[in-house]
Amino acid sequence: MKYLDKYILIILVLLTGVSCRKEMPEINDPQNTIAANFNEVFDAFWNGMNNNYIFWDIDTVNWDNVYKQYKPLFAKLNLNDSNDVRKGYTYFKQMTAGLVDSHYNITFNDTWLVDSPSISPSYERKSASPGFHNPISIFHFYDTIPRKYLDRGGAIRGYTNTVDGSNQYVAVSGTIQQNILYFFFSEFALKELYKTDTANGVKRVEQYFFDKLQNTANIKGIIIDVRGNPGGALADLDFLLGRMIDKQLDFGYTRSKQGNGRLDYSPWAPAFATPQAGARNITAPIVMLADAWSASMAEMTTMAVKALPNGHFVGERTWGANGPLIGNLFFNGGQFTTNYMNLVYTSSLMLKYKDGKIYEGVGFPPDLEVKYDEAALNLGQDKQLEAAIGLIH
Repeated sequence: MKYLDKYILIILVLLTGVSCRKEMPEINDPQNTIAANFNEVFDAFWNGMNNNYIFWDIDTVNWDNVYKQYKPLFAKLNLNDSNDVRKGYTYFKQMTAGLVDSHYNITFNDTWLVDSPSISPSYERKSASPGFHNPISIFHFYDTIPRKYLDRGGAIRGYTNTVDGSNQYVAVSGTIQQNILYFFFSEFALKELYKTDTANGVKRVEQYFFDKLQNTANIKGIIIDVRGNPGGALADLDFLLGRMIDKQLDFGYTRSKQGNGRLDYSPWAPAFATPQAGARNITAPIVMLADAWSASMAEMTTMAVKALPNGHFVGERTWGANGPLIGNLFFNGGQFTTNYMNLVYTSSLMLKYKDGKIYEGVGFPPDLEVKYDEAALNLGQDKQLEAAIGLIH
């Protein structure tokens, strides 16, 4: 899924304080299983999910019933028959359709499923739900907002391409009505680009925004726009929000798998953002603009800002993929591979918000809902942004 996270989340202490992985062998490690037939393909996947999936205590899928129902079906399939391979793909799609993890995605080894689409249960559900809409065009942020909403002569925008040309990062900043500071960025790669962006595209926009944060005497409010943002690097939480707080900001809790048991969890550990050197304590309203395509780090950042006394959230309920991801080198759960599946992409940690609720699979709700309005956007009107401006003024 191109709209979901593309970066490994690498800073562990930010959300958990310590690493939680025990030095123990994984029983029936799916990565070390050679699948010579569909029986073994199924077992490797089922065991991998049984041991690594983090959400079993809140998920409505009965994994034991899945075994009873699908084990005999896979046993009838021939791994060397292309029709059976396609049938197996359908079974995997059915088995995982109800999983609550909204990061969840399966990609397959091309040896068996050449050019097959990945399996994303959350995307299948959302694309079939009432009110589903496509992401707002990047040109709306890069062109329409600077022309129609940002102060003339004050807007700054930039883009940076990855070295291999596989991705492009876009950022826009400026003032609105001379006293509202606006910042949009397409993905969470701010810290990395700040260090490596030699073309000075996105970095130049970041620097403008950070410089403005150092002199907020005339700033009545800040709008951080993460609509359509699929997430990215966890380090950006401190790198961005840590410049606006002068003390630790607790916004929830995380926990991981502690062992191989399906419900063998670690205790809940605080999730927090940490002030950065030279940070200013911003007391003016900070408004997060997020929508149904805001996922992962976009959601966690929105949650963290909402935990501030001056924090607000305008827009739509978010995607619902807020469990952090890393490789299971550090935890006894999360993503794994088999020799049939290139990657089973799944959360490593479960996140519980400060209100005691888990928003995985349902999304984080705004305190001021403004629904997507395609007709208005086509006319160059951004009702969600206007609502955020009105909240500050």
